[in-house]
Amino acid sequence: MSCSMPTVELQHLAGRVWLYPHDPDPDAVRGSVAVIADERGSVVVDAGHSPALAREVQRALRAAGLPSPRWLVYTHHHWDHTWGACAWDGVEIIGHASATTILEGEARRPWSAAYLREQVAENPRLSASFAARARAVDDWSKLRVLPPHRTFDTSLELPTGVQVRHVGGQHAPDSSIVIDPESRVALLGDCFYPPPLHLRSPDDTADVPMLLGLLEEQHEWYVDAHDSPRTLAQARAALGF
Repeated sequence: MSCSMPTVELQHLAGRVWLYPHDPDPDAVRGSVAVIADERGSVVVDAGHSPALAREVQRALRAAGLPSPRWLVYTHHHWDHTWGACAWDGVEIIGHASATTILEGEARRPWSAAYLREQVAENPRLSASFAARARAVDDWSKLRVLPPHRTFDTSLELPTGVQVRHVGGQHAPDSSIVIDPESRVALLGDCFYPPPLHLRSPDDTADVPMLLGLLEEQHEWYVDAHDSPRTLAQARAALGF
């Protein structure tokens, strides 16, 4: 059974970028959702971890008076970034080409509370992730896992000037970042994170070289999905520079 979510409002970060903040409780596995507001149609970055969360973000978007979304960008295929997509009506979903086959496979799985229990019994390392999924989804009959409508291989620029770029990495092969040059904001998803818990070895750590390379681009703000936004100076300081 999922738990109810408190009312949360969008937070303005910089320029035309707004954030529905992440949940700091790691057991929730609820990343932030970004909105890049533009009168030509807003860009939503990541779908949220459930249809219920997607509906909450939509409520917050309307409350902030922001333009309706036209595009939804997946930073990568993991459930906490894509399972809310089925509640985002009327948007074009964009993701890296390698996400399509993965998400088509995920869509064929018989997601339900019983299925989660069966999978955890077979592989106990899935316990944390699948327990979070059980809490996030309030109606399994309405959950649909959606592959992207439009894909790219290296990069893509939307009509609003928002840039999407594939970076790959150890966390997910399709990891991509979203940059709004107008606001000087880089939305990183989980691109530099180690592999997911059930695939992680004791030696796996964050991809610091990737992160340092992104910092060399000198955006004003850096936002990864499961932490608070950092300025360039704050991100450098966190790495000891």
